[in-house]
Amino acid sequence: MLNIVLLEPEIPANTGNIGRTCVAAGARLHLIEPMGFRISQKEVKRAGLDYWDKLDVTVYDSYPDFLEKNPGAKIYMATTKARHTYADVSYEEDAYIMFGKESAGIPEEILVEHEDTSIRIPMFGEIRSLNLSNSVAIVLYEALRQHDFSNLNQAGELHRLSWNEG
Repeated sequence: MLNIVLLEPEIPANTGNIGRTCVAAGARLHLIEPMGFRISQKEVKRAGLDYWDKLDVTVYDSYPDFLEKNPGAKIYMATTKARHTYADVSYEEDAYIMFGKESAGIPEEILVEHEDTSIRIPMFGEIRSLNLSNSVAIVLYEALRQHDFSNLNQAGELHRLSWNEG
């Protein structure tokens, strides 16, 4: 199972959206304190809609607490500062993909310890970064694609009509 890690997220709606994406993708969500909101806030639940109760989520007191409770985790650091793109690497089935807080990203002190597993999403021009929930979706679904979307429902069913057999 893939793991999405949010280091000190600040915006409840982003975390709610990411939680919903994790449920859809069959991924675990790891949240590292301090956060800019309480997990029980209605904004988090609203963004996650009625999927929040289906989310496999763990909250950690700090980055060292996260490392201690996940020894040996292969962590990919999503940052605008990386040399490798998110499509340059092969994600393990149990990979951890970490994203930093919206205002500052992952601290450089952490990034330099993970130079080979730091990844970025290419962007045009002077754009600094994408929205956090969009970034998570892009990278998570690339990792899922690399594993042929295993364990995901791939049948597209219409609600009122049906697709032609031909």
